Amino acid sequence: MKRLLVYFKNFKKEAVLAPGFKLVEAVLELFVPIVMAGIIDNGIGNPDPESGKRYILLMGGVLVLLGLLGLAFSVTAQFFAARAAVGFSAKLRSALFKHIQSFDYATLDKVGTSTLLTRMTSDINQVQSGVNMSLRLFLRSPIIVFGAMIMAFTIDFKAALIFAIVIPVLSLVVFGIMIITKPMYKKVQDKLDRVLKTTRENLTGVRVLRAFNRQGKETDKFNELTKELMGAQVNVGKISSYLNPMTLVIVNLGIALILYVGAGRVDSGILLKGEVVALINYMSQILVELVKLANLIVNISKSLASAERVADALEVTPDDWQIAGSVPENESKRISKTNEQDTEIVLEARHLSFSYGGGGDEALTDINMVIKKGETIGIIGGTGSGKSTLVNVLSNFYAATGGEVLLKGKDIREYDQNKIREIFGIVPQKAVLFKGTVESNLRFGKKDATDEEMWQALTDAQIKDIILEKGGLSAPVSQEGKNFSGGQRQRLTIARALVKNSEILILDDSASALDFVTEKNLRTAIYNSRAGKITIIISQRASSIRHADHILVLNDGDMEMYGTHDELLKKSSVYRDIYYSQYPEEKEVAL
Repeated sequence: MKRLLVYFKNFKKEAVLAPGFKLVEAVLELFVPIVMAGIIDNGIGNPDPESGKRYILLMGGVLVLLGLLGLAFSVTAQFFAARAAVGFSAKLRSALFKHIQSFDYATLDKVGTSTLLTRMTSDINQVQSGVNMSLRLFLRSPIIVFGAMIMAFTIDFKAALIFAIVIPVLSLVVFGIMIITKPMYKKVQDKLDRVLKTTRENLTGVRVLRAFNRQGKETDKFNELTKELMGAQVNVGKISSYLNPMTLVIVNLGIALILYVGAGRVDSGILLKGEVVALINYMSQILVELVKLANLIVNISKSLASAERVADALEVTPDDWQIAGSVPENESKRISKTNEQDTEIVLEARHLSFSYGGGGDEALTDINMVIKKGETIGIIGGTGSGKSTLVNVLSNFYAATGGEVLLKGKDIREYDQNKIREIFGIVPQKAVLFKGTVESNLRFGKKDATDEEMWQALTDAQIKDIILEKGGLSAPVSQEGKNFSGGQRQRLTIARALVKNSEILILDDSASALDFVTEKNLRTAIYNSRAGKITIIISQRASSIRHADHILVLNDGDMEMYGTHDELLKKSSVYRDIYYSQYPEEKEVAL
């Protein structure tokens, strides 16, 4: 929790005022038993009925005043506590979201999206609840407990010794259970992560599950995980459930002792009846406050476990390879020599290698390629050959584990990530749209894009007519673009990238759902609109890349060849197999 206090700095005033007002309310509450004792001894027990009646009315008014003042201070304390807790959680959630946005692909793979979702929602909500209750009760309850003990000593020292015994025993029980349950609550949240992960996988892959009739097996798997979660919650719940009965037993034993000791001292004339009642009231106050404190301890145990998980997420950092300016010193001389090169070269891969997770078999091995200004580059290869991996490494979403990527003559790791994102525009394999309008989605590429620029991008992406039919730029886009077909979603994502008009555009098999005519028109429009800029096209279709300036052929992560279409037909067996499988009539002519 200490690691998160930095987000509390703007709420120092509320953090002081909330417990401050609760403290005043607690002090007012401590006077109630004394007033009641006075009513019993000086009002009800007054030999003069008239005088006793006046005293009862006077003290009754004092009780009403204490109640109203206590209510006012309590409501004010609640206001400041809620304001601090909600404000703190809002800042914390915003900071965590911003931090997650800075993660590279490797870090997201390592951490996992399901646990990040849990920490962003459930954990922060739990922390918010803990902060709110702590500001209201964490100071009030101890003040009532120890204040009641002090007030008891002002009434009678011998009877008050019972308080001095009861309170330490209660504290031992409360804090002992807190220490035991804290790690157990963390395990509960971890199991909740697993449930959320499975739920997310099933919701996103529901069509696949139904296609393979796997609903029953996935239901059994989900039930097993929820049973584990339930078991963990039951175990910690059993231990937490001992709090209330144990505190009740201890306090009631204390009350019984007070009645036993107090009765004897009343008979001896040392105590008055009202003072015994006051002592019982103070013990009852302790009971109520310790029950509250017990529930608070349970809540704080959950909050502390959640706070640690949120703090751990905030401390996750990308590998050093991914941090701008983090190039190892022993590489600086070698990189500096590469700065003196052809200024037409924009992007270059030198002996580039990559493996996921930094270990295992390499997904890419010894890739060498040079991309100059204004060129169109094609990348082709079989399924799983490393095409998408390559462009993710070239655009620094993943860091190379061997070799280097040079952007304008400088190691790409030396660039700020924001600068890299300005240079690259990417259309991923899976079309991703966001709920809103066509315009709001297109402005992801360029915030200040004009209507003319957006319509031109839609025209180039071959989707202008469809958007006009749906209502123009203000046409709604549902979550994940479900109100558009697969091909329409692909063209919208291409239009979004075209609006950005980036220096390097990567199309990662982003036209797979388009027919050949539409794809041909799309390629022509992109070629005409991006004169002087780099376009990298990944495709399984030879027709999509055959007219590129250079084509890279990948085979199981290895660079089979890098050259023009004609060169590859002559020298690359992999390219020939792919090309002639799609154009068999040309194979017959060639033979």
